[in-house]
Amino acid sequence: MKAIRIHEDGGPEVLRYEDAPDPEPRPGEVLVRLRAASLNHLDLWIRKGLPSVSKPRILGADGAGIREDTGEEVVINPGLEHGETITVLGEHMDGTHAELVAVPEANVYPLPEGLTFEEAAAFPLVFETAYRLLVTKAQVQEGEWVLLWGIGSGVGTAGLAIAKALGAKALVTSSSDEKLERARELGADAAVNHASGDVREAVKEATGGKGVDVVLEHVGEATWATSLAAARAGGRIAVCGATTGPNPLANLHRIWWKQLTIYGSTMGTKEDFEGAYELVASGRAKPVIDSVFPLADARTAHERLEAGEQFGKIVLSIPT
Repeated sequence: MKAIRIHEDGGPEVLRYEDAPDPEPRPGEVLVRLRAASLNHLDLWIRKGLPSVSKPRILGADGAGIREDTGEEVVINPGLEHGETITVLGEHMDGTHAELVAVPEANVYPLPEGLTFEEAAAFPLVFETAYRLLVTKAQVQEGEWVLLWGIGSGVGTAGLAIAKALGAKALVTSSSDEKLERARELGADAAVNHASGDVREAVKEATGGKGVDVVLEHVGEATWATSLAAARAGGRIAVCGATTGPNPLANLHRIWWKQLTIYGSTMGTKEDFEGAYELVASGRAKPVIDSVFPLADARTAHERLEAGEQFGKIVLSIPT
C-alpha cells in the first residue's frame, strides 16, 4: 500500500510518500481501506520527535473509509483503551495516513448519514477531546459562556460546534479578523482579535462584567494569565495543551481568590467519543474543513498546519 511514513525526526521534509507493507489484522481487529484522513497537531509533534517514536511510523489518528470484510462505510475512533490507559493511532501504532489501517473492531462506527468521508475524518480526535473538556470535565450548561482561544484550530472549531450544540454562548479569539468572521458565521456570540484587541475587556462586555463560566485552554504561556482573569468567580478552566509553552506563571492567588476549578484532560474515553459522535450524527454539531490535499501532498498539508493558516481541519484524500 501507499503511506506517509517517517524514518527520522524533523520537519516536513522527513515525510515520505512510499510503499509500505499492508497491515495484517490481529484477532479482534478489522482492516479499513481509508478514503480520507486528517491532520492534528499531534502529527507535527510526533514528526518532530516530541515524543520520538519507533520508526518507520505511519502518522495519522483520524480516518474514515470502508471495512474490507463487510464493505461498510465507517469512521474510526482513534483512542485505543487499555484499562485506564488510552493510546492513540499514529502515536503508539501505525496510523491513518495510508491506504489501509488495522484497528480494533470496537473502534469502528458507521459513517454518519449525510457526511462525506472527508467530513467524517475531520471530527474524531478534536471532537472527542473537546467533548471531554467541555462536557465530561467542565460540564458546560445551556446559557453559560465559554471562552475559546485560537478559533482556527481543530479543537477550537470543535469546541465552538459542541458549545453551540449544547446551548452555551461562545466568545472566540483569533489574531485573524477573517477567522473571527468565519466563527461568527458558525454561531460565535462574541469575538475578539487577541493580537490587536483586549480579551479581558471583550469578556467583561460580553458577560456584563461577570466573566466566562468555562475557558477551553490549549495555548499555555501566552494565554494562561488572561484565562485566569477572564473566568468568573467559581468558573472552570479545562486544559488540554500548551502550544506556546507549558510553564506559565501560576498566578495561584487568582485560583483561590476566585475559587476556580482547573481540569486537566487529554483525548477521551469510548463514552466521550460516542457523545461527540452522537452530536455529529444527529446534525447538531458539524465538523469544519479548512482544505483537502491528496495523500501524496502531506508535506504541503503539514506546512499549512504548522503555519497556523487553517480554519478548521486539514484533510488528506486517499485514492481508491
